[in-house]
Amino acid sequence: MRQGLRDWAELLRISALFTVPGDALAGAASAALRPNRRTALAVGSSLCLYEAGMALNDWADRAEDAVDRPHRPIPSGRVKPAAALAAAAGLTAAGLALAHRAGRPAGLVATALAGTVWAYDLRLKHTAAGPAAMAAARSLDLLLGATATGGTVAKPSLLPAAALGAHTYAVTSVSRHETRGGAVAPPLAALAGAVALGALTARRTPWPGALGDGRHRSRPGAPHGGTDTDDGAAVRGRGLSWGGVPVTSRRDAVRVALAAAYVATAAKPSFHAVLNPSPPLTQRAVGGGIKAMIPLQAALAARAGSLRTAAALAGLIPVARTLARKVSPT
Repeated sequence: MRQGLRDWAELLRISALFTVPGDALAGAASAALRPNRRTALAVGSSLCLYEAGMALNDWADRAEDAVDRPHRPIPSGRVKPAAALAAAAGLTAAGLALAHRAGRPAGLVATALAGTVWAYDLRLKHTAAGPAAMAAARSLDLLLGATATGGTVAKPSLLPAAALGAHTYAVTSVSRHETRGGAVAPPLAALAGAVALGALTARRTPWPGALGDGRHRSRPGAPHGGTDTDDGAAVRGRGLSWGGVPVTSRRDAVRVALAAAYVATAAKPSFHAVLNPSPPLTQRAVGGGIKAMIPLQAALAARAGSLRTAAALAGLIPVARTLARKVSPT
């Protein structure tokens, strides 16, 4: 990778980029809908707005980073502040344009998301409202996927959005201490939260209105009477099995395995940070929380009954881990 591209990859934290598509895909699954063209637009919008937030974050923190993290692209002089700000503005405009192409409701959600991102980076980050603002942004990102796919905000998507927001709140709270360390309470709360969310997503009872509860929603534009169901649910309805294993058992196994992967990814580094809240271990806890986004999104999709989406997201886990070794997600 050329040095200039590497500098921008570091600024934009591209290793964390793989945690973004799962928001929209999990949102579509929670709304009992399969991904469609509008879901793809929501994913593109989410990616743009996420990277806009990364560029804006480092632009806003350039003076602070000059003291605490002088190796970062802006304070080290590898990326000009004006270029970072221009990138943030351009990516925000692109993200909003993509969302509006998915429909006016999706555009409104994306506008709220963009506003939250800019408010967090420019004002709220260093206030008590910082973690809540970041949590709201991640919840809105999931709702963007649900809204774009179905054309409206689906009530069943609110609980998965809240779960993703709760995880984000915990990770953001830990990140506020990653340069100085010394705080035990945030990683302890993140550890407890990861265990609680893992137990919630591993439960067999699906979200109200999800694919697995028998109340499937029609796809927009589908023929009259057409529904969007998971293949497993359709097979189960005919009393068949898959590979000799009852579909319900396979679905349960996938959901529990993904929930366990989420807990393992998020809880282990948080536990180490509790034992020793040094800056390096606190930073690892933040990195672990970011990487845990993907198995959490996959587990939420599986809990909603969409095994295809869950499998696709699970496939991103090793890719994100490999890239994180080259470019730090924090």
